[in-house]
Amino acid sequence: MEQHYKGKKPSKQLCSISTQHYAFAVNAFVELLLGLDVDEYEFTLRETRTYEIIEDVRNFRSEIGIIYLSDFNEKVLTKLLKENHLVFHLLFEAEPHVFISSKHPLAKNSFVTLEDLEDYPFLAFEQGEYNSFYFSEEILSTIPRKKTIHVSDRATLFNLLIGLNGYTICTGVLSRDLNGDNIISVPLMTDEKMRVGWIANEKARLSSMALDYISKLKRLISEYGYNVY
Repeated sequence: MEQHYKGKKPSKQLCSISTQHYAFAVNAFVELLLGLDVDEYEFTLRETRTYEIIEDVRNFRSEIGIIYLSDFNEKVLTKLLKENHLVFHLLFEAEPHVFISSKHPLAKNSFVTLEDLEDYPFLAFEQGEYNSFYFSEEILSTIPRKKTIHVSDRATLFNLLIGLNGYTICTGVLSRDLNGDNIISVPLMTDEKMRVGWIANEKARLSSMALDYISKLKRLISEYGYNVY
């Protein structure tokens, strides 16, 4: 009413998201912004370390954080979330895959095993001061490996996947729009599962922008063939 009768400008749209390094999280963010019909907004998307995601949501720096739980890390992370008054909401459950170069010697395999990969460099996102296996973005992080390279961003990781025939372990949800055809996803033979979800502060009420972002996340994930919750 004020905007109509007093000629006031619409209030600036605000939203902040913290996430592990997932292309689908970026895609949903892009769709959120493209769908806006406003003159002004100030959004933040932070691809960052697991502990910092938890801190961001705990301190209301971000409305939503995106992380995964597994049989290995769930007990520790769930305890940490509870201590910080954060709630985990499951988005989907994924069977682990590896991202490798489309020219990798294993690229034509219908699946790979850890034994197949043991001579290739393993690429992982570094976790800084809180470099615990429980905070690792890559499932099966405790397995000894001959070659490991830690990186801080997705672009560097993908460049090393291509340049060094390296690999990383992930959900398997790969965006060709963002990553092109140089990286492919191959199923990894393992009984482990990745339960990817979003966390929010139990003391906060999510904005309409955050709720819209979650809706877009679910739609994108379902388009990859996963059941969303």
